[in-house]
Order: sequence, then structure tokens, then C-alpha cells
Amino acid sequence: MHVAIAGNIGSGKTTLTRLLSKHYKWQAHYEDVEDNPYLDDFYNQMERWSFNLQIYFLNSRFRQILEIREKEKSVIQDRTIYEDAYIFAPNLHAMGLMTNRDFENYRSLFELMESVTEGPDLLIYLRSSIPNLVNQIHKRGREYENSISIDYLSRLNERYEAWIHGYDKGNLIILDVDNLDFVDDPEHLGEVINKIDAELHGLF
Repeated sequence: MHVAIAGNIGSGKTTLTRLLSKHYKWQAHYEDVEDNPYLDDFYNQMERWSFNLQIYFLNSRFRQILEIREKEKSVIQDRTIYEDAYIFAPNLHAMGLMTNRDFENYRSLFELMESVTEGPDLLIYLRSSIPNLVNQIHKRGREYENSISIDYLSRLNERYEAWIHGYDKGNLIILDVDNLDFVDDPEHLGEVINKIDAELHGLF
């Protein structure tokens, strides 16, 4: 069983991954944020480091997928390879922060990886408003995220909505996290788990 959580920066992916991993005893695969050698540089100089950062994420996400397939255990993944390819990289390209040449190179590499991988059995998308994202980003206080603009988050949100609207890789649950507090309200977490249970029982 491969479950993945998708959503914009600050939507609660890592937190929900941790809570569901604990509840279902699933092995958690987290996004490589702490050891990422490009993040600080990227947020300070996006145009210079966008390609390097996106290749780093693509590589680490593809490696995760191969590990998930090899271990044959139930796994929950924080963010997917599709978000890199359909949201973050195209957004950087559209903003003029990644050259045409680098973007074509990136896309070619992703298409090769996608040809030998399968989508998750279940995708959970965390839908969030911009004010909620900004609030969560400030609350967790990562220094390199201080420079993220509302315009950047808005562009990402638009791309997320377009991607989810056409998502066809497998089963999908959409959670509106503006109205969910799965950290401090056990009832809200229970609602999420009930939705997942209903979806999972349909998978077997």
C-alpha cells in the first residue's frame, strides 16, 4: 500500500504524514528538507539555483519511489514526484526563474522516470487558502521560508488546483484544511481517518 500526501507549502503534509503513520503503522517517507544543500541558496537567489534544486528533489523523490517498491511495505509519502514536475518546476519556468533549456532537460528526465513508475494507491490532497498557508509557514518559523511571497504561494495554489482537477493516477481524497485541525482536535483527525478507511476498504 502506497499512500501519498500532496499540498502547497505550509498545508500540513508533514504533520498529517506523521499522524497517519503512527495510526496505521505505515512507514513514513518525508521530504528531504533538513539535509537539502540547495534550499537556502534557492530562496536567496531563485534564478541561479532553481534547476539545481528541482533536480535534487526529482532525484530524491525517484529514489523514494524505488525504495517503496523494493520494500513491499505499507508506506505513506510526504509529497509526490508529480508535484515537482507539474507544479514547482513549471511555475519556476513560467516566472522566468528557470531557462527554457533547463526546463526541457528537467521535463525529459521526469518523463523517463515516470515511464518506469506507478502512481500511489491513494493520494490525499490538502487544499488550503493563502492566509492559512501564510499562518502555518510563520508558525513553524523556518528561516529560509521568510522570503516566500504571497504571489509565489498563489501561483502554486493555482497549479495545484489545475493538477488535482485532472489527476488520474489512482484514488484521491481532497481535504479542506482551512476547516480541519487534525493536530489539536482528535475529532477532526478521526474524520480524516474515517474518510481514508472508507477509501482503503474500496481498494481491497
